[in-house]
Amino acid sequence: MKTLPVLHQEIVQCCRCPRLVEYRSRIAGIKRRAFRDWEYWGRPVPGFGDSHARLLLIGLAPGAHGANRTGRMFTGDSSGDFLYPSLFAAGFASQPTSRSRDDGLTLQDAYISAAVRCAPPDNKPTPQEIRNCRPYLEEELELLSRVQVVIALGRLAFDAYLAILHGQAKINRRSDFTFAHNRAYRTAPGQPLLISSYHPSQQNTSTGKLTQAMFRAVFERAKRHLTP
Repeated sequence: MKTLPVLHQEIVQCCRCPRLVEYRSRIAGIKRRAFRDWEYWGRPVPGFGDSHARLLLIGLAPGAHGANRTGRMFTGDSSGDFLYPSLFAAGFASQPTSRSRDDGLTLQDAYISAAVRCAPPDNKPTPQEIRNCRPYLEEELELLSRVQVVIALGRLAFDAYLAILHGQAKINRRSDFTFAHNRAYRTAPGQPLLISSYHPSQQNTSTGKLTQAMFRAVFERAKRHLTP
């Protein structure tokens, strides 16, 4: 059976989406002035965390100057700055900050993945790019056999997860599930609880659409549903 490290290597080498290959590489070459001394990752970003996790987080895609720079999901950008304090407060992360792949951060009983593994222009992957990346998330779901709760960060991640369940005939209609912040669904017998959450993007956090209190409530809800 394939292992997570083997899957990670497959993801890092992926070139399925020409537009994303060009964009991620171009951004890695141009860089942002504040990070001109960095050697950008500039490749697809694999998931990371505890391989025995009971909690799975699904994000949208790497940020152009965040994970596309650091090589780790939600690391080095404002979304991560908002996410990790909540994970730390809930006991899922070893520290409340995430700056680089080697900063010592570890996840405990949690794993972070994404619907799309390459940074997309304007944070908007195309439907075909999402479909191209879906098999990687499907394989992670198979390998992460202890997951009891899935938190979908944003509508795109929510839809991507439901598309997998629909493709596997585990749900009849995706339209039975409406995206809203901190809403929980029992999608099908034997499937993890699905909790939808606003994405911790700067657009949501700077406007107050998503507050730390709202976000932490999502993780506290997830914890209540975890069983030994």
